[in-house]
Amino acid sequence: MADSDTPTPKYKRVMLKISGEALMGDQGFGLHPPTVERIAQEVKSVHDLGVEICMVIGGGNVFRGLQGSAQGMERTTADYMGMLATVMNALAMQSALEGLGVFTRVISAITMNEVAEPYIRRRAVRHLEKKRVCIFAGGTGNPYFTTDTAAALRANEMACEAIFMGKNGVDGIYDKDPKQHADAKRYDKVTYDEVLQKNLKVMDASAIALARDNNLPIIVFSLDEPGGFRGILSGQGTSTTVHGS
Repeated sequence: MADSDTPTPKYKRVMLKISGEALMGDQGFGLHPPTVERIAQEVKSVHDLGVEICMVIGGGNVFRGLQGSAQGMERTTADYMGMLATVMNALAMQSALEGLGVFTRVISAITMNEVAEPYIRRRAVRHLEKKRVCIFAGGTGNPYFTTDTAAALRANEMACEAIFMGKNGVDGIYDKDPKQHADAKRYDKVTYDEVLQKNLKVMDASAIALARDNNLPIIVFSLDEPGGFRGILSGQGTSTTVHGS
C-alpha cells in the first residue's frame, strides 16, 4: 500500500522523450554513466508509482544525421547512422534501469535481433501491461524523420496519454532562448498551432502536427531537478503544456 505522502500520477501511460545530449553530462560527447544512472533513477521513481513508461532517446551525443549531411555525407546514410546511435543510448539506459531492478525492453525499428526486439505493436503493448519500460530505438526506421517524430508516433501507437519532453537547462517553453535573453518569458500553456506559428523550439513540426492531430498533450520540463519527472507527473513543479485550442 502506498502511504499518504505518495503523489497520485495524472497519467497511467506516458512517453518520455529525452535527447542524446542529456546523457553526456558535462562531457562534449558520448555517455556519462553517472548521468545515465541519475536519469534511470528518475524513471524508476515514476515506474514505482505504477505508471507505464515508454521512452525515446535521441542520438545526438554520438552522431546526428543532419550534421553529418551538412558535412557532405549522403543524407540517408547519415540518418541511419543517427538511428544506430539511438540504439546504443537505449542499451545504456536499459542497463542502468535493470541495475535498479526495473525490467526493460529495447525495441528497435531497425532489425538487430541480437541486441533488441523488432517493433511489433501488440507485443510492445503487452510489455507495458506487464509493467516493463519500453525504450523505442532506431527512430521510425526511416531517414528524414527525427526521434521527436518517432516519440510522437510511438506514443500514439501505444495509446500514451501524454508526451513528456525532458530538457536540459530549461524548465519549459520560452518565447526566446532564456540562456541568451534575461527577459525571456515562459509559457504555462501554449497551443500546438502557436508552437508552429511562432516556431517555438519544442519538437520538430512533423511531431507537433502528429500530436495535434491526435490531441496528445506535450509537457516540457527540466531533467536537471532531482525528482522532477515524478513531480511534474503528479502536477507539481514548473513545466509548459502544449495542448489543443
